Amino acid sequence: MSPRVLDCKAQIRAVRRLAPEILEVDLSMLEPGDFPFEAGQWVSVPLGPKTVRAYTIASTPAGRSQITLCADVTPGGIGSRWFRALAPGQVVEFKGPTGGFVFNRADPRRPLFVAEEIGIVPIHSILWDLYQTGFGRSATLIYWARDPSWLAYDAEFSLLARRYPPFEYLPVVREAVGAWQGEKGEAPDVVERRVASIAGLIAYVSGGGEMINEVRQVLMAKGMDRKAVKWEKFW
Repeated sequence: MSPRVLDCKAQIRAVRRLAPEILEVDLSMLEPGDFPFEAGQWVSVPLGPKTVRAYTIASTPAGRSQITLCADVTPGGIGSRWFRALAPGQVVEFKGPTGGFVFNRADPRRPLFVAEEIGIVPIHSILWDLYQTGFGRSATLIYWARDPSWLAYDAEFSLLARRYPPFEYLPVVREAVGAWQGEKGEAPDVVERRVASIAGLIAYVSGGGEMINEVRQVLMAKGMDRKAVKWEKFW
């Protein structure tokens, strides 16, 4: 059963820039002091009488007195301006947790995760939660960005792959710069090349709607059932 939605207050502890337009914010919970959630869920921030913005939790459920949110502030709208203005010491209010893009540990199928830029945030929470709590099974992450600077959690996933060998990490960029060692192209093309068989596979896809649809079409063309592709649309 998912945790119930709560009215919350928290204090900003730290703000970090992970990529040119991607910010990460640590919050210490004030009300309630303990915030239960499932990896992959998000919170809703009221920014006006009829304006609400959702921000996905990047941290894992292991630390429930402090959570980390992450956002792409490129759009420049009211939500981007609010997130950019966050500073240590500030108190914010939100509701949460919300969202059903969570991993079912009882499912025996091998997970394939595909993320596009800021769509990595729920998958970041899910994967670290899995491997830090004894998951032990194999999983693959295909993490796409326009160029390496937008792979906000690249170093973390490289570390995860070294620490937990059952985990396979495949970073992909459209435009490589410098001594890029990963793959080049688009996420659906890498899924086409890398997924030889869909037998015993379940997919979790997160990012823009166009990428989600294209990846789903690739997997369905290989024989995967539509319901075996879980997704979280960011734009």
